[in-house]
Amino acid sequence: MADNAGWPCETVIAAIREPSDFSGLPVVLDGVVNFAPPRWAERLAAAGRGLLFLDEISTAPPAVQAALLRVVLERVVGDLELPDGVVIVAAANPPEQAADGWDLSAPLANRFCHLDWEVDPAAFAQGIVGGWPAPAIPELPADWEDGLAEARALVSAFVSVRPGLACALPTDAARAGRGWPSPRTWDMASRLSSAALAAGASTEARTALVNGALGPGAGTEFLLWQEEMDLPDPETVLADPDTFVVPQRGDRAYAALSAVAAAVAARPTPERWQAGWKVVAKVGEGAPDVAAVAARTLARCRPAAAVAPPEIKLFAPLLKDAGLL
Repeated sequence: MADNAGWPCETVIAAIREPSDFSGLPVVLDGVVNFAPPRWAERLAAAGRGLLFLDEISTAPPAVQAALLRVVLERVVGDLELPDGVVIVAAANPPEQAADGWDLSAPLANRFCHLDWEVDPAAFAQGIVGGWPAPAIPELPADWEDGLAEARALVSAFVSVRPGLACALPTDAARAGRGWPSPRTWDMASRLSSAALAAGASTEARTALVNGALGPGAGTEFLLWQEEMDLPDPETVLADPDTFVVPQRGDRAYAALSAVAAAVAARPTPERWQAGWKVVAKVGEGAPDVAAVAARTLARCRPAAAVAPPEIKLFAPLLKDAGLL
């Protein structure tokens, strides 16, 4: 995949590394302790982009897994920070199939999207005779993050009705070593879902990504809930707020408002900001508690040239208490 994308790839076998290979080797220079990064990290930093492939990660001892935490999340190796263009991918056999394998620690597992690699007998039979085709690498459009606000609004609405899934660490080590819901993986799932939609990926691929980040339980529940929402496009609503019909269900109203407010916050022009207040006021007249979060979001992203609309009076006490009025 790296070759097909034109990226340099550095393969690091985690099982045969020491913690200092990731945290950096301490070197004293002029009385100051520096943590020297390994050569593979320096090569990736010099290239400015690439793929760091951590292989056999389930056979890495707990001390090495702990040293990997900062590498995977913050892209820091020793005193060297890897560029944003470096992608980090890991691979491993399940612990029961690995030589002296361990379950991934819960903090390390929570930093990855977990995808099972299923062997397709037909593809294997064809490939072993005719060769293996190069994988097709989808390209994200430059504006793929435009849909991120809506994806995060859906997460916000779902967690508001299922607060127990905001952070739910599994009790057994095997499940804790896979995807599980936390604030980090909810944000990961929203980014992956937005990217999959922008790239035109299949529903199966998007489901695998969301379940890989959150675990199959929370991921499936979230996707089914989202499918039942049937929410309006926030951009369509902002273009003509007078046509917005307030959903009867509280969670649908919350999700629709969150998406509209997030869309305004992503591109806060005076016209969009005014339209957003019209939508929020429609819900606030009957259910001010449902509209409260969206009202605070709009208050925080007020454009410099925008004049306060009359609808804002409905939320004046709330915004005043929050220091936003």
